[in-house]
Amino acid sequence: MNALAELVLVLVVLGAAVKLLLLNFWRAVLFLFPASVRVRPEAPAERMELPEELAPLAGQLRALGFVPLGRHVEKPRFHRGTRSYDFAHPGARTFATLHFASGGRPRLYLLTPLAPEGFVLTAGYKRPGFDLPGRYRSGSFPEASPERLLQAHQERLEGLVPTEHFTWDARLQAGQAWYRGAGQREIRRQNLQGLLWTFVALAIVAGLFLGGGRSA
Repeated sequence: MNALAELVLVLVVLGAAVKLLLLNFWRAVLFLFPASVRVRPEAPAERMELPEELAPLAGQLRALGFVPLGRHVEKPRFHRGTRSYDFAHPGARTFATLHFASGGRPRLYLLTPLAPEGFVLTAGYKRPGFDLPGRYRSGSFPEASPERLLQAHQERLEGLVPTEHFTWDARLQAGQAWYRGAGQREIRRQNLQGLLWTFVALAIVAGLFLGGGRSA
């Protein structure tokens, strides 16, 4: 292979490795340090400004008795973060959160903090299920309506003791606590592939530079 062709090949491989790093490095950091995610308030209920795509789900939540709380961002390191729209139903002892999937599809999940600690999380989209008796229940009912999702969530709360506060401050605190505790197992499971691809990309870059050094 002549020098020019070899240079082009190296640049193509290097570009692919850099792209892998850009796509996956933040996931690797999230796998290693799940508690580093910051849950930050953005706007209270009166300034929440729901996107049009989320309006139908928000309308169904209001019909069930949920009231708007505000908008927050969950921001991992080296990533722009996910914007979320929060509601609460104190009578049902449940928070509801709307957000968009990476592909732009609307998503809804319900969250109830437990006393003295723990959570019940029920999602309307596919996600891993976990059960730590008395402390954490996580599951999903893909494509379920908000009404059916709330019914399932209430059933999964049986035998557990929810906390008493369902304010926006309590929702933000619950989100941060989830990243620092019960949610870490799920986060690592969801981002393991990102960690592996990051190692692959770093190995490619190291191989290119080490190989270049030997050939010189």
